[in-house]
Amino acid sequence: MPAPDARSSDARTAGRPPDDVPGSSSGSRTMHGVPPRRSSTTPTYLGIDLGATKIEVVVTGADLTPLSRARAATPARGGPPAVVTAIEAAVAEALATAPHGRLVAAGIGVPGHVDRATGAVARSPNIRGWTASYPLQAELETRLGVPVAVDNDVRTALLGEHRLGAAAPYHDVLAVWFGTGVGGALLLDGMIRRGRLDACGEIGHACATPGGRRCACGRRGCLEAYAGRSSMERRARERVDKGDKTTLFTLMRKAARTRLTSGVIARALDQGDLLANELINDAVRAAGPVIASAVNILDVDAVVIGGGLGTRLGQPFSRRIHRAMQPHLLHDGRASVTVLSAGLGDLSGALGGVVLASERAPG
Repeated sequence: MPAPDARSSDARTAGRPPDDVPGSSSGSRTMHGVPPRRSSTTPTYLGIDLGATKIEVVVTGADLTPLSRARAATPARGGPPAVVTAIEAAVAEALATAPHGRLVAAGIGVPGHVDRATGAVARSPNIRGWTASYPLQAELETRLGVPVAVDNDVRTALLGEHRLGAAAPYHDVLAVWFGTGVGGALLLDGMIRRGRLDACGEIGHACATPGGRRCACGRRGCLEAYAGRSSMERRARERVDKGDKTTLFTLMRKAARTRLTSGVIARALDQGDLLANELINDAVRAAGPVIASAVNILDVDAVVIGGGLGTRLGQPFSRRIHRAMQPHLLHDGRASVTVLSAGLGDLSGALGGVVLASERAPG
């Protein structure tokens, strides 16, 4: 098996800030404006990962090694215009601390359906206030002054993992991202697959339990209804209303969060919170047969587990999912598919954006 690209270790060891973003959940911060493009001839790339709770930005050199990064809260109100303003501020912060270089292109991963011809993003259910199509590519190009490539967030993250991270040795990979929802992406023969309706890889809406819990998509029994953070929060609140005890919401308030974050869940697990453990157990039980079924159909080389929650819980979470898959795999035990945690950690999406930028940059 060939060794992964050495650059993946650079990305993993780049300073990783804590999961909870400091400051208001509304995403308010000082607006600096994007600095003028540097006069140096050394090209630099910009990668952006837009999530439901946070925005991650990374600046790299031509070799895609991270030079600087910034993180901001995703605005809780104001819709796409507020999100773009928060992105612009985070970009300005990252560029201000990066070595001088000539910014040539940017790439961004976004949760939602992307019109690849225009870079517009349709309704994004996991981001508050994003209820209609918005011309994200055009708006960012106007503000940043460089070409911007836009794609789905999990596809972008899988691209980063394949070029720079844990998926580098493999040609056929299924990515499953556990965060606010559950997303997926598929790489076959080294190429990201999109499908007839550009919906390839939407494993979060594969059925885990027929007639089961209601999903945000309106259907019942989807994996996301058991393993997405929003669904976990909804069930936790229902249980608290019925009298169950948990530290989840106390920890959330202490962290000044308005949503249940991956960091809050991880801290509750560390403290032995019974409800947090139950929620994760439900997620693992639901994920096992769904991911195993996808592997039986696709016969991929590896499954990569990531996303805010998947990254925060790390390899122990991936190992639990691997074990939950075993009874449902056609080829189990020693012949079982490899299941890995995302090698780039929190930077999978942002570095995937950098790869997008470098591959679509002019010239």
